[in-house]
Amino acid sequence: MAARRPSATSDAVVDLLIVGGGPCGLATAISAQRAGLSALVLEAEAVVSTIAHYPTYVKFFSTAEKLSLGGVPFVVATDKPSRRDALAYYRSIVKHFAIPVRQYERVTSIERHDGGFTVRSQSRGGDERTTRATAVVVATGYFGSPNRLGVPGEDLPHVTHVYREGHEAFDQNVVVVGGGNSAAEASLDLWRSGARVTLVHFGATFDMKIKPWVLPDFVNREKEGSIQARWNTRVTAIERDAVCVRTESGSARLPAMFVYVMTGFAPNVDLLRDVGVPIDPVTGIPQHDPRTLETSVRDLFIAGVIVAGFDANKVFIENGRYHGDRIVAKLLGQPTPESPRLSPELDT
Repeated sequence: MAARRPSATSDAVVDLLIVGGGPCGLATAISAQRAGLSALVLEAEAVVSTIAHYPTYVKFFSTAEKLSLGGVPFVVATDKPSRRDALAYYRSIVKHFAIPVRQYERVTSIERHDGGFTVRSQSRGGDERTTRATAVVVATGYFGSPNRLGVPGEDLPHVTHVYREGHEAFDQNVVVVGGGNSAAEASLDLWRSGARVTLVHFGATFDMKIKPWVLPDFVNREKEGSIQARWNTRVTAIERDAVCVRTESGSARLPAMFVYVMTGFAPNVDLLRDVGVPIDPVTGIPQHDPRTLETSVRDLFIAGVIVAGFDANKVFIENGRYHGDRIVAKLLGQPTPESPRLSPELDT
């Protein structure tokens, strides 16, 4: 049988096209539909793919109420929802609001022209599609672009920038790189899964925003020798069975069957940059009106964590879910609604 050839199709115009099917993108679609606008979501993976990439057994920091969308209650039996709870809830949201979502379709370009935009995308099967939209929202999140170490060996198969669970590392030497929540929690989970863990961080201690219940757990494990920590240490190379590091006292080679690079993610702003939106080189924030979230390109908006640039600790589901209301108000010429103040809690 001959191989199927990729095709090219062109779709009718929509009022609002949303790039990214995370919670903030879905919330924006709900806001648009409630205002009588036609909306379409294009998602490069599955809906809420960032949450799908979370560690398997993770629980959110926020309560379920603060993660809910569209006024639909997010009901769980425990105090905080799990990753599995969230995936099920957001799938139900797509069904409940009949949100048009095209999954596994990556947007390749956004082109501005008189009367709106032409958005080009490609399906996983290679089909190319062209969609016209009056306005566009970029809500692409973080997970597609990790902060790389930039050292030899970082692309080896036993190196990952996403932590899922520790079973694979049972009775193995592992190295965790990073100084934030993800690194600390991965180290603890790996240790509890029976791995021999060494954490490597270029700083003298953990970052300031580490979760208050995680820090004492790690400190106690370090004190008793269950987890080794190499502070003020930088990775210089990754080999198939070891991580090479440089310390204040010289170089060392740490045995490692698995390497978990938990250095966070940066927003992918290529689509915005290509369409002419300036990106601040220091903060990573796209140029935009902070009230309406409209960028310097008319009718092109941003929503979700991409609004915060490099600082991932400013925008969460908890406050990003209201971005769609502000965007729709701008499109309809209405006053910008005030967003609820963010609580002291973080999302995960």
